Amino acid sequence: MTTRVVDNQWPGPHIHILMNDFFFWSSEQHRTAMKRLKNELNALVNRGVDRHLRLAVTGLSRSGKTAFITAMVNQLLNIHAGARLPLLSAVREERLLGVKRIPQRDFGIPRFTYDEGLAQLYGDPPAWPTPTRGVSEIRLALRFKSNDSLLRHFKDTSTLYLEIVDYPGEWLLDLPMLAQDYLSWSRQMTGLLNGQRGEWSAKWRMMCEGLDPLAPADENRLADIAAAWTDYLHHCKQQGLHFIQPGRFVLPGDMAGAPALQFFPWPDVDAWGESKLAQADKHTNAGMLRERFNYYCEKVVKGFYKNHFLRFDRQIVLVDCLQPLNSGPQAFNDMRLALTQLMQSFHYGQRTLFRRLFSPVIDKLLFAATKADHVTIDQHANMVSLLQQLIQDAWQNAAFEGISMDCLGLASVQATTSGIIDVNGEKIPALRGNRLSDGAPLTVYPGEVPARLPGQAFWDKQGFQFEAFRPQVMDVDKPLPHIRLDAALEFLIGDKLR
Repeated sequence: MTTRVVDNQWPGPHIHILMNDFFFWSSEQHRTAMKRLKNELNALVNRGVDRHLRLAVTGLSRSGKTAFITAMVNQLLNIHAGARLPLLSAVREERLLGVKRIPQRDFGIPRFTYDEGLAQLYGDPPAWPTPTRGVSEIRLALRFKSNDSLLRHFKDTSTLYLEIVDYPGEWLLDLPMLAQDYLSWSRQMTGLLNGQRGEWSAKWRMMCEGLDPLAPADENRLADIAAAWTDYLHHCKQQGLHFIQPGRFVLPGDMAGAPALQFFPWPDVDAWGESKLAQADKHTNAGMLRERFNYYCEKVVKGFYKNHFLRFDRQIVLVDCLQPLNSGPQAFNDMRLALTQLMQSFHYGQRTLFRRLFSPVIDKLLFAATKADHVTIDQHANMVSLLQQLIQDAWQNAAFEGISMDCLGLASVQATTSGIIDVNGEKIPALRGNRLSDGAPLTVYPGEVPARLPGQAFWDKQGFQFEAFRPQVMDVDKPLPHIRLDAALEFLIGDKLR
């Protein structure tokens, strides 16, 4: 009697084996049967294991997103040409066999400007890559040997298709607007107009004087006031502030000049009363602003959320903690506010098979303090500790949700060298590099980075002076130098290469 094993509930190809006949087959029949079995199990393994990973890269303004992606791709493409990635286990164990660029699946997303950025870094003089101003993408295929004994038995090599998506942090900071109405958003925005923000918004506030919310909408006047609000946001960004809404006002792309970008917060909700403003007809000044706010949230912000954000598997958020320390307490507290708002936007959770098929969510989140090469080695731990303090609430929530989250300090492209100098007989750590503004050689000790959120005492005696450096002159035949970029790669994709 012949026994046929068929499991119609198995979520992969059916495996049919004639058990009794198997023992009477020839050697050639055995080889054919085993090859068929291996192919069917191969298909089953590929179906049950992630083979595509969509990695989102974002960051607060001036955090170095473009340099990070350029350096990451450069390291992976050069694994056999001197790349220094000892902390990426697949490289250390010699299981990463090769990496190549492949065409994008989504033809509607602009290509990430990798070649252009690389040319700038290796240029004469070297320069930082031009920042991107919208969503862009680059796709890699990583062929590797698995270290899983079961998978290795049925499959010689595997391929991970890695899609790296770059998008502006300003767009991410718009997501909290989806939980607000026009008037609550107006209260939040005008509540920030103190200190330097109050000074920078003076022209906008002056132009708002006498604006009647219930009068028929004056589109020209509203456009002029919206332009003043946009100028204010640009000035905030230039001065190193991070919490900028609406984000598309400073990075409009192809929406420049559209009515959807011609609104602003109502300057004084209490003066007119929330109920009266809420009931304003859509043809009035207040009503038109409300309608444009709603359109912006529904079409622009929610469109980004649906088209991009919900499709991400992993996320890295780059944060430059050094420049706000340079700029003072308002800039630092603004960065803290931006991170708090940003964390409210993420939707995380464990990627079970069911959720992977029907409700994709981000299951790994990495926060990286950038420009680790701009402080001495003894301050790296303080950089990471400070960033952990800034995102402490989010970290606790991530632990509750069961998501994997980490913090580290890195330099995507190392622009300085570390050393020890003698100052009046005292040995102190120092950095050597070329100043960004004019390329002049510098040897500096930037100062101590606080390990905890700085209080007033820190600002009163603050001795930290961050210098911006240009990239080093580098050999075009060698991969870019970095600090702990391999640690970031291990956290973000290491488990998919096992």
